[in-house]
Amino acid sequence: MNLLEMMRMYVRVVERGSISAAARDLDMGQPAVSERVDRLERFLGLRLLHRSTRGLQCTSEGQTFYACAQRVLGAVEQALAEVRQDRGVVRIGAPHWVGEALLPAVFLRARDALPAQRVELCLRDAQADLVAEGLDLALRLGPPDEGAFTACPLGHATRWLAASPQYLARHGGIATPADLAGHAFLHVREDGGDELLLSDAAGRAARVAMPRQLTVSHWRPAYEMMLAGLGVGVAYAPACREALARGALVRVLPGYALAPLALSLLVRSDRLVPVRVNAVAEIVRACVPPQLAQQDPEAPAAALSAPSAPRRNGRQLPGAPPA
Repeated sequence: MNLLEMMRMYVRVVERGSISAAARDLDMGQPAVSERVDRLERFLGLRLLHRSTRGLQCTSEGQTFYACAQRVLGAVEQALAEVRQDRGVVRIGAPHWVGEALLPAVFLRARDALPAQRVELCLRDAQADLVAEGLDLALRLGPPDEGAFTACPLGHATRWLAASPQYLARHGGIATPADLAGHAFLHVREDGGDELLLSDAAGRAARVAMPRQLTVSHWRPAYEMMLAGLGVGVAYAPACREALARGALVRVLPGYALAPLALSLLVRSDRLVPVRVNAVAEIVRACVPPQLAQQDPEAPAAALSAPSAPRRNGRQLPGAPPA
């Protein structure tokens, strides 16, 4: 029995929360993964997992073995990386528009700097769970919550209200926040609730109810529908700047601002970070902040300044400026 491979398989089962999900990740059949968990339990002489129709749960011994296996596998991976070129896959999670608008520059630089490195991009607008989804890195919008990660701020994403000129010509201009109530609003599910909080140049806040004319789970359909003249929506500047520059979209209520959203790079901290992951993380930290700094020449300097020190589990780490 290859104990290291059994450890690796067991860790993936625990992180994914199901044998079938781990089997898909490992490109194995579900019966084969289940049989190997049984074999590992027989080898150890104890039960690692409670299995039921509702899912899996570690026994106390299983949780201890999981933590130890993580440390062992991390140490092995680090040792191998130190003595040979590390060519494993780096899995990155990101919201859809971040992947489309900001990460191509990252992959271009990674191709030149790390030509043998394989990268897998997993796009999902809901907040990624690095451990459960088997990710090495993730880009997250909004303040990082608690978790098994180190968070490095990259900058802020400017947001505007926007619509097509054709839509505004058909349905009338929007001069005040109150005018929004009579317009169709294209809503992306992960962008928040039914209200928008706007502020003018003097800092006065306006809270506006936005009836959902249409809700989608992906930013791209909402963007295409804005271009097609179906309604007003929230435009992320890095993703929509070109459409605004050529007049396909126009800003709605340009005298009012939506609060920019912080963008952070998350790196798993529940294990030793492989060399390949650090190398790709360095490229992300080098490529993304300049793109955010160029998105809006009128944005406040504080929002566009260089990223501060990384944070672990949502707390800033002292003395660790990004490269």
